[in-house]
This record gives sequence, structure tokens and C-alpha cells, in this order.
Amino acid sequence: MSYLRKKTRRKSRSSSQRILGPRFLIFSLWFWAVFITLGIGCAYLGYMLLDLPEISSINSYRPKQVTEVLDRNGVPLAYWYEERRWVVPLSVMPEFLKDAFLAAEDARFYEHPGIDFLGIIRAFIKNIEAGTIIQGASTITQQVTRALLLSPERSWSRKIKEAILAWKIDHVLTKDEILEIYLNHIYLGEGAYGVEAASRTYFNKNVWDLTLSEAALLAGLTQAPSKYNPLKHFDRAKRRQLYVLRRMAEEGFITEEEMRDAIDEPIRFQKFKLDTPKGIEYFLQDLRKDLVRRYGEEELYTRGFIIKTTLDASLQERAYSEVQKGIKKLLSRHPEDKSLKKHVRAALLAMRAETGEVLAMVGGLDFSKNKFNLATQALIQPGSAFKPVVYSAAMERGLILPNTLLVDEPISLPGLDPENPWEPENFDQTYMGPITIRTALEHSRNVIAVKVARLVGVDAIRELAKKMGILSPIPRNLSIALGSQGVKLSELVQAYSTFPNLGKSVRPQLLLSIEDRSGNVLESFTPVKKQALSKVTSYEMLHLLEGVVQHGTGRRARALGVPVGGKTGTTNDYRDALFIGFTRDVVCGVWLGRDDRKSLGRLETGGRAACPVWTSFMKWTIDKSSEQMEFDVPQGIVVVPVNKRTGEIVTSLRDLNQKKNIVWEALPQSAVPEIKSSRFFRDFNLFFWQR
Repeated sequence: MSYLRKKTRRKSRSSSQRILGPRFLIFSLWFWAVFITLGIGCAYLGYMLLDLPEISSINSYRPKQVTEVLDRNGVPLAYWYEERRWVVPLSVMPEFLKDAFLAAEDARFYEHPGIDFLGIIRAFIKNIEAGTIIQGASTITQQVTRALLLSPERSWSRKIKEAILAWKIDHVLTKDEILEIYLNHIYLGEGAYGVEAASRTYFNKNVWDLTLSEAALLAGLTQAPSKYNPLKHFDRAKRRQLYVLRRMAEEGFITEEEMRDAIDEPIRFQKFKLDTPKGIEYFLQDLRKDLVRRYGEEELYTRGFIIKTTLDASLQERAYSEVQKGIKKLLSRHPEDKSLKKHVRAALLAMRAETGEVLAMVGGLDFSKNKFNLATQALIQPGSAFKPVVYSAAMERGLILPNTLLVDEPISLPGLDPENPWEPENFDQTYMGPITIRTALEHSRNVIAVKVARLVGVDAIRELAKKMGILSPIPRNLSIALGSQGVKLSELVQAYSTFPNLGKSVRPQLLLSIEDRSGNVLESFTPVKKQALSKVTSYEMLHLLEGVVQHGTGRRARALGVPVGGKTGTTNDYRDALFIGFTRDVVCGVWLGRDDRKSLGRLETGGRAACPVWTSFMKWTIDKSSEQMEFDVPQGIVVVPVNKRTGEIVTSLRDLNQKKNIVWEALPQSAVPEIKSSRFFRDFNLFFWQR
């Protein structure tokens, strides 16, 4: 009995093993497959978590922005960028603009935790119904994640990373912070990044000035900016706009009436165009080179600096216009020279005398054809415009005075070839005999300039030229007295600033300040001055240069109607025509020449070709409301009557009445001691008040 029971039990167990064995095996295999899969998934997820980028950079969002270049009055001159983007705070954006993008991209943005599962299901159903993809499933947070932290590759691993990071970002930033990043970062076609750039690009207005209709159109671009570009594919863009407006109505962002009004509103595109003054490219080129040296090209084009320059846009426009007029007049005087129009060149540089702030710069006539800046790079022969440096060097050392008498006569000096002496001649090949330094400068007598250069020495002239701002190499020979060497126009303008500044040379500068996008001043620029001459010497020369305008080769500048000093320059065969002059406030230089170094034309002197351009431009720099236009007279200067023929100080009232022979000369007080204790001052005062 027990045997049968045992046998039956064995049969039962054997039957059970036969029945459970395959099931158990399948269950075991399934269990281990799931376990291994989950293990691999967890390991892969862990690997991806370890490989995820840090989201800390999101907290300090600093996208590439446009660097704005402004003139001294805030007028935009240029935009430099890698990505054309202006970051604006969410607070200045219209509410309907934010709603338009939410309706188009992520209506539940303020409800989900960075990943919208309901949105995924809804988009799936909508796309099935439409038979095509009309809605995406990515949230705005996911789009921000993808744009800032991940690569653009399409893969499941990237989608998983995107979802994880979106969830993390949603817990680190507020919804408004995420939306602000999104609206400033998104690409909207035509090179526009962010809603502000897009608003300027399509409608030439700021984002806060958009209408509902315009905002909906921009929101419709997100899916495919090129495909829906309204400037190229308006019908497609209009259909997307209608979709966005309907979605806004469905979500309760706008009413049905507001939707219909927006649909009916005509779209007026006004493509953004920067209206810059002509000829500004040379100024911007020099400015950019300087800033790239200091900040690097990447920083300059991505940091979104606000660069305020010294330039005055209205004066720049005038400068270019007056140069063009001057060239037209030159061409009209020489219709026989068919090559003149092709080869003529011109430059102008104007700056504030006290600070060196460059107000206008014409570096050439056509930047697209020639980018070489004639105002700051070209070496031009200054001719007689260099003579004030020669005379200043001698006066500073007490070797001459404005009333010093020298003989204008033919001279012969040793040349490079002993058998061929150097015989400098005056421009008109005539000689005036004994004349004062004033007369020599006013009539630009070459012989006197050479004599003074021999008297003071070439090294003294070279040393002073460097102090005054002329850094171009100056040879060690007497021909420099006639301006035979090459100098830059900008250097000559700086050198002439020494006179109205009473001895201080001021370097031209292009920048006033650099700010970041928050308005923090990164750099502000102050004048760079260098003492080159004494106040007394600089005023003596200033007074002489006023005489050049009143009685000499620069007389065309008298038309300015205010105190002016200046000097013409003309080189051999009329190859260069130059005028450098100044008022109390502005120093300006004008040069005309040819790129083939041929003649501008017979009698095209600095006084005829350059001075009228200078005068026409400088009229726009005069501040008519200013009460002070006279030059300051420093201590140590005495203005006394001088016989312009003999150079002698007039000490009698009888001689003073001979007005034709009298010139009022600025002399050092130490040079007129003989009249200090005489009765002359009493007689002079009587004469002055009787007049």
C-alpha cells in the first residue's frame, strides 16, 4: 500500500515536472531578458547622465549679440556681429507677442515641467488627422535645451538627453526666464536671431512697437524660417500667420474679433536699412582695426558692445559732399585732362582742437574700389605746410622772432653731388630781398625757410616734428624745410593742434566710450596730449598763421568770418595741394592729389584746390551761439605795432599813423624791453581810443 502511494507520488511529481518545466524556462528567460534590458537601459541612462552637459551656463545666458557703433550724438553708424541679435527683456515685449509664440509652439508652457506628455499625444493626433506634420511635440524648454546645450543631430539618445535636461532646466529657471531666453535666441530668417532682430529686419521697428498681426507672422516663422520667409514666400507666411492666430483664439489668448481684425490688417514690410553718412567706411575700418587689436575679433563681434565714437554723422556727410564738390570744380578747370577724373584722389580729416576727437574723416572717394585710407595711411608731401614746424623750432630756441629780417635771395648749397649744388627757388622764381619772417610765411618764400632750417639745424626740426605728432621718418637734409618728405595727413593735423592748444599736441582719437549691454562703462577715453612748444612760441606761430589767412596764400579761408590760422602746401608740378587750418575749436586738413603722381593741373595750388574745400566744410563746424571765437593770448605775449618792411617795433605815434606799413605783431615780452618805460604806452592808448 505504501509502495503504491509512493509510486503514485513519483508519477505525480514526474507529471508536474513535465508540465511546469517549459513554462518555467520561458518565464526565466523572459525575466532575465527584462532584467538585463533594464540593466543595460539603466547603465546607458547612467552613462548619459554622466555625459550630460552642465546647465549652469543657462543661468548666465550670454548669447552672441550685435555690437553697435554710434556717432557722438547716438546716431547708429554700423552693426558688427556674427549673429544679428539684440537681447531685450521679456518685460518690454508685448503680451500678444509672447502669446503668439506660445500658441504656435507650446500652449501648455506654463503648466508642464519641461516635457509635455499631453502635448505629445495631441500633436500625434493632429498630425494623423492632417496627414502631415503640422505640430511639433518639443516644448519651448526642450528647444532652448537643444539650441544651447546639445548638438543638432537627430537620434534617440539626443532626444532622451533633451528631455532630461529640459526637466532639470525647468526646475532651475523660472518660466519667464526660459521664455525670455527662447524669444531672444530663436532664428527667424534673413539673418535675424531673436524677436528684436526679426522685428527690425521685417518691419524696421522695435519689438515693443509690433502689432498683433505682425507678431503672429513672426511666430509662424519658427517651424521653417526659410520656407515661410514673408519677403520671398508671402502666401506661405500668410497661411502660417492664420494658423497662429487661430491657435491664439483656441487657447483664449485673443478673442474671435481680435483674430479677424489681425487677419484683415494689411502687412507692410519695411526692410531694415542703416542710413549711414557717405565715406564713413574709412573711419570704421580704422576703428575696427584698433578695437580688434585690443579686444580680439571674436569679442568685438559677439559681446554686444555699445561703442560711442567721436564722429559727427552730419559733419561727415558735409565733409564728403564738400570734397566731391571740390573735385568737380577741379575737373571743370581742366577739361583737357581726360585722365584726371580717373586718377584724382582726396582726403579730409577734422578734429576738435582741444581733445583730438575726430569729427569727420574722408579717407578716399570710393571704399569699394580702394580701401587704402589716404587720411591716416598715405604718405603725402606737405610742401610749405611743413614750414610752421621749421619756424617754430627756431623761435623756440630764440633764434628768430616774427619780425626778424632775413634776405630773400638766390642761394646755392652743397648737394649730394659736389658738382651739382642744390639751389632752392621760390614758387614764383622771384625774390623779395629783406623781408620779415611774417612776410616770408604769408607768401611762402622757400629761400627763407631753408635759411631758417640751416640756422636751427635739421635735428632740432626733426625732434620738434616728433613732439608735435609727426612720427613718419624725416630725413636728415635741408629739403625737409620745403616739405619734401612724406607725412600722413593725420600727423599734420595733430601737429597743427599745437598752436590753438598753446603748445600741446593732441593725438586724433576715434572713440569716446565702450559700454556693455547693461550700460556699464568698460572704457572711457580722455585726450592724449603732449607738450611740444612753449605757450609763447605757439602763440607767436598762431598769430603768424592768422596772417597767412588774412594776407597770404590762405586768403580764401577768410570767408569763414571767424579767427582762422592755417597754411597752404603745394609740391613740385602741382602734384599735391594741401591746406591745414584751425579755428579756436576745430583743426582740419584737406589734401588733393593723384594716384599716378602726375600734376593736378597748372596753378592748382593748396590755396586754389584745397583751401576752398576746407573753408566750405569748416562753415558747418562754426558754433554760431558761441561768444568766444578769439584765440586765447597767454601771459608773456605782447601785441605791438611793427613796421612790416623793416621789422622794427614802432615807438612813435607818428609812425603808427602810417597804417600801410604797420602790422600788429605778437612778440615775447622779453623781446620788447625798450618800450616798457617809454611814453609809448600812453601815446598808444590815446591813439587806440581815438580810433
